[in-house]
Amino acid sequence: MHTIYWIKPTIDRNANTTSFTVQDNSIGVPDKSAVNRNTVTCMACNASSPLSYVRKQSKLGNMGKQMTAIVAKGSRNRIFFSPTQEHIRTALSVDKNINIIPQQKIPATAYKISGTAYGITHWHELFTDRQLGMLTTFLDIVPGIRNKIVAQCKDPEYANTVCTYLALMVGKLVDSHNSFATYLLPRENVRNVFARQAIPMAWDFAEGNPFANAAGTLSLILDKITRVVEALAPCVSHGTVRQADASTTMYSDKDSVVVTDPPYYDNISYGELSDFFYVWLRPLLRDIYPELFASIAAPINEEMIAAPRFENTSKRFENLMNKTLHLVRDHSNPEFPVSIFYAYKQQEDKHNGRRSTGWDTMLSALVDAGFQIVGTWPMRTEFSGRSNAIKANSLASSIILVCRMRPANAESTTRRKFMDCLKTELLLALTRMQASSIAPVDLAQATIGPGMSVFTRYAKVLDANGDVVSVREALSLINQTLDEILADQEGDFDADTRWALSWFGQCGFNKEDFGMAETLSKAKNTSVSGMVEAGILEAGMGKVRLLRPRELPEDWDPKKDKRFTVWEATHHLIRVLDQGEDATADLMANLGPASEAARELAYRLYHTCEQKNYSQEAQDYDALVQSWPEISRLARDITLQQTYSHTGMKQYDDR
Repeated sequence: MHTIYWIKPTIDRNANTTSFTVQDNSIGVPDKSAVNRNTVTCMACNASSPLSYVRKQSKLGNMGKQMTAIVAKGSRNRIFFSPTQEHIRTALSVDKNINIIPQQKIPATAYKISGTAYGITHWHELFTDRQLGMLTTFLDIVPGIRNKIVAQCKDPEYANTVCTYLALMVGKLVDSHNSFATYLLPRENVRNVFARQAIPMAWDFAEGNPFANAAGTLSLILDKITRVVEALAPCVSHGTVRQADASTTMYSDKDSVVVTDPPYYDNISYGELSDFFYVWLRPLLRDIYPELFASIAAPINEEMIAAPRFENTSKRFENLMNKTLHLVRDHSNPEFPVSIFYAYKQQEDKHNGRRSTGWDTMLSALVDAGFQIVGTWPMRTEFSGRSNAIKANSLASSIILVCRMRPANAESTTRRKFMDCLKTELLLALTRMQASSIAPVDLAQATIGPGMSVFTRYAKVLDANGDVVSVREALSLINQTLDEILADQEGDFDADTRWALSWFGQCGFNKEDFGMAETLSKAKNTSVSGMVEAGILEAGMGKVRLLRPRELPEDWDPKKDKRFTVWEATHHLIRVLDQGEDATADLMANLGPASEAARELAYRLYHTCEQKNYSQEAQDYDALVQSWPEISRLARDITLQQTYSHTGMKQYDDR
C-alpha cells in the first residue's frame, strides 16, 4: 500500500497552543480540509466561520504562521518528521538586513494577488524572515562581485554581464523561496509560486533549503544558467531588444517578419505581477540598466489588459488591440505571414454558447486590420506540472494562427454559404487533428483557427437580413458546428456505446432510475440486461449506473468478449493506463482496428465532460488521448513481433 503522510494537530487548551505530529495512513487519514472557498473550520472546537472573518482577523494582525512538518531527502524518497522546538527556534532566529529589504507596496488594484485580502500590503511580506535573510544577503554581495571583477579584469561590460546572470539567479530564487510556494507531492519538491499567472493564497506553504540539490535551489539554477551561456557561446549574430508600447511603436520596416503572443484580455495582470520580481532585480541592476529600472515599480499605466483599474476597460483593450494589429499590418513584410500564438481558453456563456471576450477582441482586431487566417496549428507549449494543470483541465497547447493580408478584391458571401464551407472544412481539420492525437482539452480551441480561416477569407459574411455576421457570432457557429460533427461520429459506435454515451451525458457515473435507463435503451435499440451482460453497467434495487474504468475486470479479453462495445474498450484502456504505457499498448494491440473508434469516443466523452463540468473524468479521457501516439507506437511494435513470430513458425512448418 502506498504510504500517505499527514499532519495531526494536538490542542493544549490550558496553554492555548497547537502542536503538530506527522502521521501516516496506517492509522487513518483526515476526512476533509479545514478551509474551502467560503468557510473555515476551527481545529479546536470544530466550529465553522466565514472566510471573511478570517480575512478581517488577519488584517488586524491576528494571523501568523507555524511550522507543521519537516521534509528531508531519504535514500529513495522523501521522509517526513514532526518539528521540534529547536527546529522552530532556528527558523525564527534569523538575521536579515532590514535596511535593504525592498519596501515597495503591492498595488491596491492587484486583484491577482490573494494575500492582499488578508492584510498583506508590501512585497516583502510574502517572504519568511529566513527567506528575507537569504535574499538580502545576495542583494548585499552581488554589487561587490561586480567591483571585484572590474578590479581584476578591467572589463566593466564583462562584469555587468556576470552580474546580470547573478541577478536572474536571484529572480529564480525569489520564485521558489517565498511563503506562497507550495509543496508539490508528485514531484516531491517545492513548487514555484508562479506555476500560474497569479499569487493565490497558500494555507500550507513550503520553505525550501536554497542550498539543497532540488528544484528551485541555487545549484540547479546556476546549472541551468551555465548551460544557457554555453549554448549561446558559438553565436556570432547579434540581436537588439527594445522595450516600447506595442500600440504606438514598432521598431521595424517592411522587411520585418512578425511573431507575437498578444495579451489575454483580463486573464493575466502582467505589470502588477512583474513587481514581485522587479523589486528584487532593481537594487541589483539599476546601475547597469538605468533606463529599464528608472521607476520604483514596473510601469503599468499603458498596459494592454482589461484590468478593473482602467475606465471603460473592454473598449480600451479593444482599441489598443486594434491599434497594435494595424501597426503590425503596416510594418510587416507582405511576402511573409504574421504568426500569432494564443492560449486563451474559451469561457462558457449560458446564453450564447461557448465564447471568450479575449478571442472575440483579438479576432475582431485581426479582421479589422485586413488579415486573413491561412493556417493554424496547435503547438504544445504548456507544462503539465504547472499548478493550474494539476487536477484541472487546462490548455496543453497554444494555437498558432498564421495570417496574411486578405486580398483587396475578396468577395462577400452569405451566412448559408459560410456554413456549408465551414462544415466541410472543419470536418477535414477535425479528422486531421484527431489523427494526430491533439489533446481533447485543446480541441475546441484548435478548431477556432480553421473555422475563422473560412470566415476571414471573405470581405463580409451577410445574414438573411443583409446584416454583417460578427466575429462573436462566427465563433458561436464554429462551436455549434464542432458539436454537430462530434455528435455525427456517434454513428461509428455500437448500440450499447450510443446508449452509454447518452446516459453519461445525463447522469455521469451516478445511479439513476432503472425505468429511465430502460426507456433510453429502447430508443437506442438495446437493453439494460444486455448491457449488464456486456459488462459496462450495474443494475439492482431499481437503480442503474455505468461502471467506472477502475471497476472493470482486469482479465478482460476483447477477442473473447461475446458482446464487445467501444465503450468498454475505451474505459479498459483508461484502466490499464494506470499500469503504464507498455501494458496499455498490449491491450491496444489486442483491440486491433477497434482502437481507433475508442479514441474517437474518448474525444466525444471529453467534450461531454467539459460541458457537464466532470473535471476528474475529463482528465482520464484527456490523458488517454495525449498518451495515444506513444501507446500506438508500442502497439505496432507488438503487432509486428507477433507477425514475425507467426511467419517464422509457418516457414519452419513448411520446411
